[in-house]
Formats: sequence, structure tokens, C-alpha cells
Amino acid sequence: MGYSQQTALNVHVTRRRIFATLIDGVVLSVVLNILGLVFDVKVPSGTLDLTTLSFGGSLLTAVVVLAYYIVLEGWFGRTAGKVVTGIRVVDENGNRPGFVSALVRTLLRLVDGIAVYLVAFVVVVNSSRRRRLGDMAAKTLVVRA
Repeated sequence: MGYSQQTALNVHVTRRRIFATLIDGVVLSVVLNILGLVFDVKVPSGTLDLTTLSFGGSLLTAVVVLAYYIVLEGWFGRTAGKVVTGIRVVDENGNRPGFVSALVRTLLRLVDGIAVYLVAFVVVVNSSRRRRLGDMAAKTLVVRA
């Protein structure tokens, strides 16, 4: 899909993005809990207890979350949540975003995710192309698949 077809991309998928984020959170929680059991490390849960959190668990969490988003979005343009909700990440030309764009999107989740993704939600609903900060920096769009 080339640049001339960019206007045909349906970026009005905010509800789908919210559900995809929730699904990805569940998938990551399950994967991290299984890996935590296998490697016998405590991984962060919904509440962060710094007295019981191990460096190994934090490192495992960071690696798994980074790999999940960077590999799946960079290679396929879709995470499990995006597959279920029928959306995908594309570059501004409508192509697979690639690993650098996926890395930028993922790292900016630290900002977009403030206050349970409230920052991302406010930016997305006020952006004409429905982009969060990570999308703007990575020059990506989230569209219907």
C-alpha cells in the first residue's frame, strides 16, 4: 500500500485500541507469571511491592514486554490484542512499521502509559489521525486490519 492510499486508512479505532491494550495486558500477565514460575523469580503484578520485587523479575519483565511489542509490532504490525480487535500498526505509507519504529513506539509507552494510559487517550482523541505520542515519534498509525 503506497502513500497515495494513506487517506484510505481507517484510523478511527480508539475503542479497539483500548480493548487491544487490555488484551495485551492480560497476555503479558499470563506470560510473565508462567516465566516467573519457570525461572523462580517474582515478577511485578498489578501492585508494585518494592520489598518483594527482585531485580531478576524486573529484568525479565522489561525484556518480555520490550520483546513482545517490538517483535510483534515490528515484524507483523500486530500484537495479540490487535489481532483480536482487528487493528494493526503501519508506517505512514501503510506498510509494516519495522523494528526501529516499533522500538520508538514501545519506549514512548512510558510516557503514553502515565495514569493508566490517560496521556495516550487524551492525545489520541485530540489528534486528527488518532495517534498517541509513540505513534507521532515513530511515524506510525493504528488502522483497521
